[in-house]
Amino acid sequence: MQNPDYSRLIDAATWDFIRRSEASYPPDTASLSIADQRAIYDALCSAFHQGYPPGITAHDRSFGGVPCRLYPGSGGTVVYFHGGGFVVGGLHSHDDICAELCARTGLTVVSVDYRLCPEHPHPAAYLDAVAATRAIAAECPAPLLLAGDSAGGNLAAAVAQAIGRKGALGISGMVLIYPGLGGDKDAGSYLTHAHAPMLTRDDVLFYGSIRHGDSPIPPPDPTFAPLSDGDFAGLPPTLAIAAECDPLADDATAYADRLTAAGTPARAITEPGLVHGYLRARSTVPRAAASFDRITRTLSAMAKGTWPEPEDTP
Repeated sequence: MQNPDYSRLIDAATWDFIRRSEASYPPDTASLSIADQRAIYDALCSAFHQGYPPGITAHDRSFGGVPCRLYPGSGGTVVYFHGGGFVVGGLHSHDDICAELCARTGLTVVSVDYRLCPEHPHPAAYLDAVAATRAIAAECPAPLLLAGDSAGGNLAAAVAQAIGRKGALGISGMVLIYPGLGGDKDAGSYLTHAHAPMLTRDDVLFYGSIRHGDSPIPPPDPTFAPLSDGDFAGLPPTLAIAAECDPLADDATAYADRLTAAGTPARAITEPGLVHGYLRARSTVPRAAASFDRITRTLSAMAKGTWPEPEDTP
């Protein structure tokens, strides 16, 4: 298999983002202790934190017994699940991203601080995501939208498949951002982009293994790998976004295809030349800025019940 030519696929602005990221978060970080991984990830998040847009506030509170951060808005609520391989991240890691989502859409945003591995292996994060979503649905403005990046995209899809079919709980849309959904690790983008900048296939395998702790690899389980579900009917309209230079890229397309085949409005978009974690580049990389615009535009349209629209096509 021919290796991708990342010097051609990735533009100069994105390479600047990659180098800046690796200055805080070296490529071999997954081989370090969990404590060191978290400290390094926290430093990365701090280095890229952009502050809050004018007028945006937030406060911490619990929903369903799960710590959360609420960014008040109106017209609906986005439940956001952060990325981090189920190992790192929290309310701090995507704080400015959630604040900007609130500012751009005007919607209430609730970030969910689910439990992390290895202290809390699967299904802890999934159970927290479900419990928080149920409580948020009961207390926050409808409609409810689910969103998440990477591991958080996995949780958003798992929650929708468990409790969000046919408009249950007012869940009206979902945006998955470079999600890991349990695709075939020995095929497609997992091999083509096995050595991509920012995330490698080995990283994916490590984080997958640590998620189930000392237990054997689980049998097909939609709460762990949403693509393993046998039923994709009745799910909310979904936009699944992949970064082209990412071993996870094919998961977004595969998921949208399953939903479309089951009669659910769904679209997959592969953002050209982008890498895993590009949300942090939304103010410095034009391609990432355009993708973030797509994300916020889609969430706004979903809240109004007007997605998909012709201009939402890739």
